[in-house]
Amino acid sequence: MKCCFCSPQVILVQVNPGEAFTIRREDGQFQCITGPAQVPMMSPNGSVPPIYVPPGYVSQIIEENGVRRVLVLPQQPEFHPGGHSPLHHPPPPPHPHLPAFIPHPAMMPPPPHLYTGMAGGVGDMSSQYISQYHPAHIYSEQGELVSGLCCCIKMLFICPVQLHSQVIQSRPESNKLDEEALALQALLSTISKPVVSDIQARGAVVSWSAPTRPESENGNVEDECSPPEPFSYEVSISCSGKDGKYKSNYCGEELSATLEDLRPATDYHVRLAMCNCLQGSPSEAVSFTTLSCEPDPPNPPRKASGTKNTLVLQWKAPCDNGSKIQNYILQWDEGKGTGIYEQCYYGPQKQYRVTKLSPASRYSFRLAAKNDMGVSEFSEVVDLFTSCSVPLPPFPPELEMAGVTWLCLKWQRPTSSPKEDDIYYILEMEEEGSGYGFQPSYDGDELSCTVKNLHRSTKYKFRVAAYNSEGKSNPSQVVEFITNPDRPSSPCRPVIRGRVLPNSFKMAWEPPKDNGGAEVTKYVVELSEGLSGLSWELVYSGPATEHVCEGLKPGCSYQTRVYCMSEGGQSPLSETLQVQTPAVPPGPCQPPRLVGKPKAREVQLRWDGGSPVSCYSVEVSGPQSEESREVYQGPELDCSVGGLMPGKTYSFRLKAANKAGFGPLSERCEVTTGPGAPEQCKAPSTTCKSPSCVVVSWEAPPCNGAPVTEFRLEWGAAEGSMQVCYNGPALSHEVKGLLPATNYFCRAQAVNVAGVGPFSEAVLCQTPCSVPAAVSNIYTLKESELPPPFYSPSTCLGICWDPPCDHGSEITSYLIDLGERQPIVVGPVTKHIIQHLQPDTSYRLVIRIQALNSLGAGPFSHTFKLKTKPLPPQPPRLECTAFSHQTLRLKWGDGPAKAATSDALQYQLQMGDKSGRFISLYKGPCHTHKVQRLNESTSYTFRIQAFNEAGEGPFSNVYTFNTPRSPPAPVKAPKVERLDDNSCEVTWEALLPMKGDPIIYTLQCMMGNSEFKQAYKGSATSFHVQNLQPNSDYRFRVCAIRQCQDAPELSGPYSTTVTLSPQRNEVAVGGGAAGSGSRAGTESNRARRSLTDEQCAFLLLMVFAVIAILIAFVIQYFVIK
Repeated sequence: MKCCFCSPQVILVQVNPGEAFTIRREDGQFQCITGPAQVPMMSPNGSVPPIYVPPGYVSQIIEENGVRRVLVLPQQPEFHPGGHSPLHHPPPPPHPHLPAFIPHPAMMPPPPHLYTGMAGGVGDMSSQYISQYHPAHIYSEQGELVSGLCCCIKMLFICPVQLHSQVIQSRPESNKLDEEALALQALLSTISKPVVSDIQARGAVVSWSAPTRPESENGNVEDECSPPEPFSYEVSISCSGKDGKYKSNYCGEELSATLEDLRPATDYHVRLAMCNCLQGSPSEAVSFTTLSCEPDPPNPPRKASGTKNTLVLQWKAPCDNGSKIQNYILQWDEGKGTGIYEQCYYGPQKQYRVTKLSPASRYSFRLAAKNDMGVSEFSEVVDLFTSCSVPLPPFPPELEMAGVTWLCLKWQRPTSSPKEDDIYYILEMEEEGSGYGFQPSYDGDELSCTVKNLHRSTKYKFRVAAYNSEGKSNPSQVVEFITNPDRPSSPCRPVIRGRVLPNSFKMAWEPPKDNGGAEVTKYVVELSEGLSGLSWELVYSGPATEHVCEGLKPGCSYQTRVYCMSEGGQSPLSETLQVQTPAVPPGPCQPPRLVGKPKAREVQLRWDGGSPVSCYSVEVSGPQSEESREVYQGPELDCSVGGLMPGKTYSFRLKAANKAGFGPLSERCEVTTGPGAPEQCKAPSTTCKSPSCVVVSWEAPPCNGAPVTEFRLEWGAAEGSMQVCYNGPALSHEVKGLLPATNYFCRAQAVNVAGVGPFSEAVLCQTPCSVPAAVSNIYTLKESELPPPFYSPSTCLGICWDPPCDHGSEITSYLIDLGERQPIVVGPVTKHIIQHLQPDTSYRLVIRIQALNSLGAGPFSHTFKLKTKPLPPQPPRLECTAFSHQTLRLKWGDGPAKAATSDALQYQLQMGDKSGRFISLYKGPCHTHKVQRLNESTSYTFRIQAFNEAGEGPFSNVYTFNTPRSPPAPVKAPKVERLDDNSCEVTWEALLPMKGDPIIYTLQCMMGNSEFKQAYKGSATSFHVQNLQPNSDYRFRVCAIRQCQDAPELSGPYSTTVTLSPQRNEVAVGGGAAGSGSRAGTESNRARRSLTDEQCAFLLLMVFAVIAILIAFVIQYFVIK
């Protein structure tokens, strides 16, 4: 849900799908608006309404493109949607008498129209969800908007607001209900179906019970899901089936409602929904049928036909309201007009002829319908008239108004015809000279008619006749009318007659080709000065076709046009004629005058203009020269003359010109320029006193009428970044603190009271060379930068430095002072390795750099400390603590099997491959490692290395460890088959040889509870056991033995035990029965065996799956629904 403030007083509340917005009107009733929708609200004072949100949410206001939006989002730290900063914080608790924010009445259509004008689209939302307010109550303080949480506007946002892109188009967001909203929506969906009672023909009573709130574990009613405001109920009905479209009929807090304005004998379905700040699911629909009743009042009967003595009436059947209409009751007043009606017809027919009536009389009728439930109300009273006799001829038509192509005529009703008689008229027209006679132009009951599509200035004849149902009268007398003439066409384009003079010209034109049917009475000539044509002046009006335009200005452009007048009106304008009067040279001008204070190199002149001229020319001459030069030519009345010398006197003269040429020069005007800024200084000279000091000197330039007060010197290392280093009247300056062997630029500038002169040309100055600068940055070399294996970080130290500035002389060597040790001299390099140091020892070194040239040595560098690293650790002893045919567990050093990764001492274990290379198996702080996926009876080589911060130590000697041979796999359970009472046969599956080693088998037998004894050993896969004792249990098991060529035998695990039960006499019928009994005993023994690990795991998994399915079903049925 969002609030958009589109104007100072209108607020749009956007309701998203799945949400609800509840308001309380002035009469105290609630209205619930479900999304999607946009509700326009009005703010009386233009302020933002307080927005109250549920726990866990915050409201923020952002502004985009002049529109403020209120966003309600889940509470998160430092969350600013769309990169906008929040403008407001959540508002304080509401005051019970805050100003109302009510729906805008101009933007909300009244019932019963649907609310479909919003962008959000609520095409199927019924009108009772939208409040109606009179404009006089807009600024009252009685209206309230309530949405579940407070008495003002409250909005519960179920889903996080999605942010555009417009900007905004670019950030995906989730729409998930929080726990409180889910619990509230579940409570709103537990409403039971309503009960319909007191069913009438046009109404019924619907009642329901309030839902019970869920109880917590302590037995108390939970308040978290219960809204503080009462529930609001919405009753919807449908007359188009159970699944048809429902229309809201009631919305309020009561537990019953009366349905009104229902249709009799109609099937209705009613359902109930509960809402607060959310919309719950509707209840199950309940159907009922309204009772039948008397028919609806029928429409008044109409007159189908009639004569002077009869009237034929017809009518249509009204709605029977569930019971068939049997008869109609027609009543009339018998033409008396007393308001007392008598029955004139009773029957099932839908028309009736009334006879024996008087001519030209009025009769009143009304109609009612009757069925088994009763008689309907009577229809409205209708007055009908009988016809009269043939009317008399009417008076001739009169002309009401005439046009160019139409005539408007009117006539009167015949005086002898009564007002009740329906009289119609036929207007006939004959065009003069057409030869067709009179033709009908109108047929109707009106007393006027406009005849169109006529010819201009043409005579037409008219007559009118009247008729009714009895016949047609004779036509009236014939009258004649003439249509008006049309306006004439435009005159021909004017032309010039004779020569155009500076102040006048003569023009002529031809009459229009079409005069519109009437003679032209006068011509009108208009004149406009210039070519824009914005203003026109009337210069002639009369019947002549030529005119002399006088009083014109020389050298100007004029436009002229003509139109004519007649009885038909004014013609369109003719084409425009453009005329240019010849120009004459202008007279002498007044001398120009000075405007403002004269500047040093520029003066401002102005003069007065006379008659229109095309341009002016200004000439100037110097004080020592009689020759003049033109400095301005143009149409303006002022100009700026530049390029003058400061403090000099100049003479100015003015002349004007037009198309005829220039006029004479004016008198002279003398003007003296003001003082100016000094001229440009000459390039300054530089003298180097030392590598860090330079003396700059310069000369004074011409002052241009005012003495030089000071000089400015700019100095810098680059020509475009110089800064002022001196201000004063002196002609030299000493610049100190410079760098040796460096290029510098300088320039000078003079200043007086008139301004600042231009800078001189920049001069390049180079300081002499000097001793090198001190080394500023010194670093230690990393271990990877030391060339192994000659240099060890335990006995060597690598240092490097940044080369200092050589100050113009190349550095030839560096001096490294080690304090107590002998200094070291190196060449022009930037790094050096100091050898033969003690491990794990700190050294304090002083380094100075000396340039070996004629300039001397540079200063010492700063002092710093260096420390050598300790020696790398030695490799530990490697041992094999456990082994199998596929794995080897190795151990080294003293310590726990697992160590922390932060231990300083770590190890690297490597194993050799077939090509003699060693591959790393493990690298870390642990002291054991298990090597897996090895081959049986194979030798493997290993080596180990220790390392720490001091570096990697040497590798140990190569260790060799062997894997043993693998024992054979277990044999499947043998099969026992009894042959007779004293013997049986035991068989088992054979195993394949292992790498060429043969496989033999050992069979063990146990009688009763004694120990197992070997019964057979060999390569066979079956054995015949004899001398069995009757009535004794025997158990058998088999194991495989691998016979190695150069090693002792390897025995595998024994198979599962198989039991041979004693033979029972009552079951054994023959030899075959004995065998089957033995197999039955074996199968029963197998059934009694314990489950394997895989079977137990599968059984536990199935039990957990069944329990999970049951829990999900319980949650779905009891919690969600």
